[in-house]
Amino acid sequence: MEYAAVPSGRMATASADNPIKRHPLAAAVVLSVVGYAAVIGTFLGVVPGRVFPDLSLPAVNRLADAIAVVNAVNVVVIAAGWRWIRRDEVRKHATAMVTSFLLILVFLVLYLLKIGGGGTKEFVGPALAYYPYLAMLAVHIVLSIVSVPVVVFALVLGVTHSPTELRNATPHRRVGRIAASAWLLSLALGVVTYLLLNHVFAWEYVESAAAAVVPG
Repeated sequence: MEYAAVPSGRMATASADNPIKRHPLAAAVVLSVVGYAAVIGTFLGVVPGRVFPDLSLPAVNRLADAIAVVNAVNVVVIAAGWRWIRRDEVRKHATAMVTSFLLILVFLVLYLLKIGGGGTKEFVGPALAYYPYLAMLAVHIVLSIVSVPVVVFALVLGVTHSPTELRNATPHRRVGRIAASAWLLSLALGVVTYLLLNHVFAWEYVESAAAAVVPG
């Protein structure tokens, strides 16, 4: 199979005309702010409940199960991507990281549906289990919040630059290592806290602010 040659000047011009490639950090910040706004707005009830379907408790439980499965799969995907880049299998690594980000988006949609249309479950168990659970949940939440812009920045760099550019002209390797470590730990702790809350100890259901809003 033959490919038409593209003049280097044209390639350089196309690259220079790509605003996301020229400003990857700004693009990452904008995308992160959109994600933060969606989650915070849903939690606070700023996003009206009528935007989301009215979910029963069994539906909330099914969404929680689905979220846990998505996160568990993502742990495997990130670990595989990390292994592949260490073996210099760049294409496999890139596929894994894009897949991981798509799984993050699936998680976000499911999570917003669960919170906006239903609510949350609060841990009810002995103090001996409650405080370790709370500590793991806190680390999970903090990491999931602070790692979002790092993950998005690494992805933006990855999809807008060639492998050679990534190695020689961007901080992708360093940023990607931080992003993968933080997100991997956050996801793993999320799965552990899910198991403790849903299958080991008891819980009580709390309707979310968005779901509690009665349409006028």
